[in-house]
Amino acid sequence: MRPRTASFGNLVVIAFLIAQACDGVLTYVGISVYGIGMEGNPLLAWLMQWMGHGVALATAKIVAGGFGIALHLGAVHRVLAGLALFYVAVAIVPWVSILFL
Repeated sequence: MRPRTASFGNLVVIAFLIAQACDGVLTYVGISVYGIGMEGNPLLAWLMQWMGHGVALATAKIVAGGFGIALHLGAVHRVLAGLALFYVAVAIVPWVSILFL
């Protein structure tokens, strides 16, 4: 692996994990303020009702992070970069706009 590719891959996996963490924190705050009905993912909303908010979010984010690391180890960095951007666009930006704007 070329050093340039390794740097890109490392940057992408870190960006993905940060996006997951930000989504988890913002979702927890949003659900705490507005209720589970604000969660757009029906599976995650069901898990929150079944396991509790914090445990369900932590579980979901740990699983997502694990899959992101697996993609990184498989050198599928462009897909991982796309997923990081996807999370920013459809999870982080909406929560920030709901909570802070």
